[in-house]
Amino acid sequence: MTETTTVEGSGGLLVVEALKRFGVDTIFTLSGGHVFPIYDGCRQAGISIVDTRHEQTATFAAEGVAKLTRRPGVAVLTAGPGVTNGVSAVTTAQANGSPLVVLGGRAPQARWGAGSLQEFDHVPLLAAVTKRSATAFQTARFVEEIDATVLAATTAHRGPAFLDLPMDLQFVHERVDLPDAPLPPPREHDPDTIAAVLRLVADAERPALVVGTDAYWDGAWEQIRAFAEAAQIPVFMNGMGRGVLSADHELAFARARSTGLREADLVLVAGTPLDFRLGFGRFGDAKVVHIADSAEQTALHVELAASLAGDLILVFESLAEGIGAEDPRDHSAWLEKLRGEEMARREAEKSDLYGDSQPIRPSRVYGALLEVMDRDAVVICDGGDFVSYAGKYIDSYEPGLWMDPGPFGCLGTGLGYAIAARTVHPSKQVFMLMGDGAFGFSAMDFDTLVRFGLPVVAICGNNGIWGLEKHPMQALYGYDVAADLQPGCRYDQIVEALGGHGELVTEVAEIVPALHRALDSGAPSLVNVLTDPADMYPRSSSLA
Repeated sequence: MTETTTVEGSGGLLVVEALKRFGVDTIFTLSGGHVFPIYDGCRQAGISIVDTRHEQTATFAAEGVAKLTRRPGVAVLTAGPGVTNGVSAVTTAQANGSPLVVLGGRAPQARWGAGSLQEFDHVPLLAAVTKRSATAFQTARFVEEIDATVLAATTAHRGPAFLDLPMDLQFVHERVDLPDAPLPPPREHDPDTIAAVLRLVADAERPALVVGTDAYWDGAWEQIRAFAEAAQIPVFMNGMGRGVLSADHELAFARARSTGLREADLVLVAGTPLDFRLGFGRFGDAKVVHIADSAEQTALHVELAASLAGDLILVFESLAEGIGAEDPRDHSAWLEKLRGEEMARREAEKSDLYGDSQPIRPSRVYGALLEVMDRDAVVICDGGDFVSYAGKYIDSYEPGLWMDPGPFGCLGTGLGYAIAARTVHPSKQVFMLMGDGAFGFSAMDFDTLVRFGLPVVAICGNNGIWGLEKHPMQALYGYDVAADLQPGCRYDQIVEALGGHGELVTEVAEIVPALHRALDSGAPSLVNVLTDPADMYPRSSSLA
């Protein structure tokens, strides 16, 4: 039964009280006068305010909270450049399907058109990268507009939503009803399509299941595990789908992925688009089934044997319940082949992870990290070639602990995600893996980590180049331009100057002790590892 309470106060307080009903307990921002009443509302209502050194970081931090909690994350950005500085982070959230809520301060409505400071109509700009972009023109409707904004962000397919709040209307006092927070509508799936997919699985000799980020957003890991075990089907994971099945589960495969997807006769892709990460949905001669959280997400650029949309908890619950009745083929030989390749590849990579290469290869940095990392550590990736090795070597054992930029590929996510991770998980290890290029996008927000007492261990793979660009450009043109950084730059000293802990590492034997000291310091830390600029990640997929 719906209950309604009443709240009285400024528009800023109405905004905050409306957000609290959705489980919001923290906002991320960079101070600006156009949103002062919202800050005042946070102080009155007991919501924490974390202020960063750049609005992009604030918005990434809000998206990071959404990723870690599967609840809306909220960024509050001041007018004009405050909002525009957050656009790349909003677009990243769009590509990730993250339920990000961005509230913008707006020049006073009473003087609109007269040329107030930072007067700019943000709504058309944000409309291109959000599910909803609107302005609240009446204080009395602030709660209604917040509800519509959060509901847009949290309804599958999830994504960012934007609400502009004129500064003068935030100061106006109103008494309004505060009903229960609205819930996203239920998502039904087609039982006939479920039956068709079950028949495809039962008839397949070499099936494979790929699980992506939207399966995590729907919280479907138990149902996916039940289906995989009932069908005895190998599972490959990408994005925040990592950890949906524990990496040491007998049906989880990472190193045999290329063989598994190339030789499969049926590939089920659940909760992720058929984009460049999956060869645009071309898996040899395999039949392809696309399972999405909403109908508009199913692929149109590839021929599908079936497409299925709905709540992925319910979809996989139905698949798990129905597979036994279909009498599926014996997949033991297929699983044994993949398991043999998985074990062989893991054995072969030990020389890269634990050898004594000099100059230090990025893979050796990850070998050292594996020696000190807890099973439930939060792993944040921000970079190109260096963090590509993280995707290859770092395993995930629980859902919601892997954070990379996602398919939009925006650098600078790391510090925002790190702020979010330590805020949400105060007792877990948090490792942030950065290229030296990525470091430059948000380095000043180590100050934010220091000011708020948020210890995070960052590892910078410092090869002095834009590796993801330099090597391909050399291969394409025989030369490179705009691809060099300062060799051996002391990024660790920057972190020390901001009040954190920093170390420079130039020898393999120094890496593990430096990581231990960083963990023991209790401070935001950067272990700055000079890596081999000649090392190039062996990339096989086409990015376009």
